[in-house]
Amino acid sequence: MSEKARVLFDALDLDQDGSLTRAEVIRALREKGPTLAARGVLPFWGVGGDEASAALFDAADQNGDRVLSFEEFAAVVDRRFGWGSPASRT
Repeated sequence: MSEKARVLFDALDLDQDGSLTRAEVIRALREKGPTLAARGVLPFWGVGGDEASAALFDAADQNGDRVLSFEEFAAVVDRRFGWGSPASRT
């Protein structure tokens, strides 16, 4: 799991409870996405609309419990944004 994934997860965790809900991801990316991209926390191409944010959440929710743990989130964003080490992307 990359440090970039941790920074992004923490920025999206609006209620700071250590997990992400679908609504939280959509809201946080809508409100903070451009600023996070400008700071280098998120690739500019990773800032999308509500549908793209929902799709990111859905791709990461591996166990279908409608809540993302850091591990679920990092596995997807590290791969999608190219942040993981080459060994972790196999």
